[in-house]
Amino acid sequence: MSASSHTPARPALTRRALLQAGVGGLVLPSAFAAMAQPPAAVPASDRRRILVVLEMSGGNDGLNTVVPYADDTYYRLRPKLGIPAQRLRRIDDHHGFNPGLAGFERLYKDGKLAIVHGCGYDNPNFSHFSSMAYWHTAAPNSGEEYGWVGRLADAMRPDGASNFIVNIDATQSLAVRSRRHVPVVFDDPEKFVREGFFEERGLLDRVEPSEASDSANRRYLRDIARSARDASELVRQAWSKYSTPVDYGVLPVDLPKVASLIAAGLPTQLYYVAYRNNAFDTHVHQADLHQRLLTYVSDGVLAFMRDMERIGRADDVVLMAFSEFGRRVPENTSLGTDHGTAGPMFIVGKPVKGGQYGRPVSLTERTPDDNLRHTTDFRRTYATVMDGWFGRTDTQAVLRGRFESFPLFA
Repeated sequence: MSASSHTPARPALTRRALLQAGVGGLVLPSAFAAMAQPPAAVPASDRRRILVVLEMSGGNDGLNTVVPYADDTYYRLRPKLGIPAQRLRRIDDHHGFNPGLAGFERLYKDGKLAIVHGCGYDNPNFSHFSSMAYWHTAAPNSGEEYGWVGRLADAMRPDGASNFIVNIDATQSLAVRSRRHVPVVFDDPEKFVREGFFEERGLLDRVEPSEASDSANRRYLRDIARSARDASELVRQAWSKYSTPVDYGVLPVDLPKVASLIAAGLPTQLYYVAYRNNAFDTHVHQADLHQRLLTYVSDGVLAFMRDMERIGRADDVVLMAFSEFGRRVPENTSLGTDHGTAGPMFIVGKPVKGGQYGRPVSLTERTPDDNLRHTTDFRRTYATVMDGWFGRTDTQAVLRGRFESFPLFA
């Protein structure tokens, strides 16, 4: 678990500074103390809506994900990488899914997957780091300090008391950085403990009760240490007790970890996971690798949705998948594709009105450097989950601008 890397200089020891600095390598907001309670079944009347954000890092090739097979320009500019129409999983007279997207095809046919075409932003940046930061903050070409998921959490619960974020990764994503919420960040739930030598375990695991003579700072440190210990134990317990017959495929993209926490009844409403290590950066020999990557994601997402059905939470969970940019339209000389601009986003779940939204990109109206012109500002998709799923009326304040949402929720 980690805190924001932004640590303001302050002369006095404050609660905020303690959270930022960390306690024994483990940081925890006081709101997270609620997780220390034993999990219980969530009553139907008290079920909270959940959003899972899946980041496909590296720049996914949207044209070979949702393929415009009816456009001859696609095959002319991709004579070797263009996927033959007969191999595609056709979804209409113009588009087809990559052959690896069997799970997405199933979800789409069941009306549980929405494709948002042509997502991008003005003045695109081709750096992984910069472009991903723009998507993380929903603030292209700016120096926004907090992530859009973090700002959403602040808007949903300004007091930071009961709504918090879980980020499953080796390090904290900028997307979940928040002014008021400290996200729970872990990678391996079995190893989610305060770090220390074996000889120190007894001391680390024991937290003395607060005493009347304690100063406010000392009492706060003890409360945080106790909450951290209990919370990490609860995450480990949730994972150890979780068992599912659902097959998540070869690489489940951390989605079973999310399922275990939802099954345990945790009150988390915002989960953030990623297909890591710039996996989708397919500059060389893209064809087979890209199809495998899409298969892993597609199988994992379908399994996750089936798992939500199994535990009775399918009505409460929506997943959104994105990548920081698409790829250039023409294939390169290394049988791959280079950094580009627009690409599709996906919103998945039982509450979703499946189909296609936004205007498909034009392969003939390219930029001078052979890139696609985006047709949908990606923040419209963010606004859609805020407005349509969470019922927020303050999307303009959270996203620092007005963005029309799509009507893809019942």
